[in-house]
Amino acid sequence: MGAMRALRKTTAGPGLELVDVPEPEPGPGEVKVRVLRTGICGTDLHIDSWDAWAAATIVAPLIPGHEFSGIVDTLGDGVTSVAVGDLVSGEGHIVCGKCRNCRAGRRHLCVRTSSLGVNRDGAFADYVVMPEGNLWVHEAGMAPELAAIFDPLGNAVHTALQFSVVGEDVLITGAGPIGLMAAKVARHVGARYVVVTDVNEQRLEIARSMGVDLAVDVRTERIEDAQRRLGMREGFDVGLEISGQASALTEMLSNMNHGGRVAVLGLPTEPIAVDWVRVVTHMLTIQGVYGRQMYETWYEMSAMLASGLDVSGVISDTLPAAGWESAFARARSGDAGKVIIDWSDA
Repeated sequence: MGAMRALRKTTAGPGLELVDVPEPEPGPGEVKVRVLRTGICGTDLHIDSWDAWAAATIVAPLIPGHEFSGIVDTLGDGVTSVAVGDLVSGEGHIVCGKCRNCRAGRRHLCVRTSSLGVNRDGAFADYVVMPEGNLWVHEAGMAPELAAIFDPLGNAVHTALQFSVVGEDVLITGAGPIGLMAAKVARHVGARYVVVTDVNEQRLEIARSMGVDLAVDVRTERIEDAQRRLGMREGFDVGLEISGQASALTEMLSNMNHGGRVAVLGLPTEPIAVDWVRVVTHMLTIQGVYGRQMYETWYEMSAMLASGLDVSGVISDTLPAAGWESAFARARSGDAGKVIIDWSDA
């Protein structure tokens, strides 16, 4: 067994360390993947900073990281659906296969989900081991950077397609990487107007470069004013709340048309007071969204990319693994799109 680099939470406290650890080996039904690229997610930032959520959730030592692409290196006994040399990404939610939802084919609703990089060692390393069924094999020609963000792209697709957006006016609150990709998805499948809000001008500029109709800085402009600029008369048909901010959900609900539908992906840090009178009288639908549908969302992602969906503009930085501290600082700044770590120099 050889040694590999791993960006590891070595103790229960703030910080990560790039250290050498033994390479993992696949058991029956598992696959060892040589990691090429990893994306930095908000979850990884929480683990690094060791906030209250991380302290209550993470058992150190742990290798974080759940957004990745890599090359299949070694097959465990009984593996038949992937081959050595395949370019793959991974579905980071590893399910029990035995609960009611799993047995009914609703694996994204598994009540005993184990998460890569949270409950088990993840992909911030030269190698990661995954169950065979959690790997997604990419078509030839897929860029490893794009393959590495299939996890957050899946969040965007799952949220954006929660309701039909064909011919609809769509409001997206939060211009982070998932919100930006959700905007591209909504436009790709036929939305009329796509409006994105945020308080970060750099991210709003990325939104504009990715073709939204309006990118609104809610520090200086109200959403109802944006509606007037577009000639809208009756409010938004579909809302995608991705920021996790209480004020964003409140203003979204106040700008929805009667019968409007709202998909909520953003995780708030505190309870949000909802105007239930408006929800009832305007007959609004609010749907919580988490992760991806296994594996329908993966098929949808691949199909849309093959038919012209381009989300590459969301990737703002790619840095080597040795520069992981700069990568994390860039991701934490809030001014970047998706930040990628390159592990291919091993």
